[in-house]
Amino acid sequence: MISFTHVIAGAQGLHARPVAEIARRALDCQSLVTISVRNRSTDAKDMVGLMGLDARCGETVEVTVAGADEESAAATMQAVCKEFL
Repeated sequence: MISFTHVIAGAQGLHARPVAEIARRALDCQSLVTISVRNRSTDAKDMVGLMGLDARCGETVEVTVAGADEESAAATMQAVCKEFL
């Protein structure tokens, strides 16, 4: 299992565009990817769940990746966070 945190820098927080990109990239992973904010978490493949986290600028998200391709999946999720959040 690999975990990392990322502070949301985008003024709009976790809105539709980053949610769609996170879910799209997570669907390409074999591993389970979980996103957590303020003790709430969801599967990164679940767009509705991601929107429901209501993560805002300045908040820290924790990403946990567990499974067969966890190293490459974690690298992918880190890249997505840096680019879209």
